[in-house]
Amino acid sequence: MKFSESLKKNYQFQSVYRSGKSYANKYLVMYVMENGTGGNRIGISVSKKVGNSVVRHRLTRLLRESYRLREAMFNSGLDIVIVARKNAASVSYAEMESALLHLGKLHHITEVNS
Repeated sequence: MKFSESLKKNYQFQSVYRSGKSYANKYLVMYVMENGTGGNRIGISVSKKVGNSVVRHRLTRLLRESYRLREAMFNSGLDIVIVARKNAASVSYAEMESALLHLGKLHHITEVNS
């Protein structure tokens, strides 16, 4: 992720949950909050309810890669937390990328031209 950092600390996630705006679809929930910096910070959360560690890490990798490849489309200066839902356990890469871009459109944080 060339332009983005990761959210790592619990208080960073909690801040976005409390103050951010959220939209959801079948596979994901996305919380977005402005962070006042020039770059984005992204956090990915996959609960134990979704599956075992193999499934959770696979979803994390799919989300991170989907975001990395489409990173230039997203507006800057945002904290983004993406939460995987239980339905996401068996999705393909294409479905995951589509769900991520759909939520970006709902939040009005993606550029349509790319």
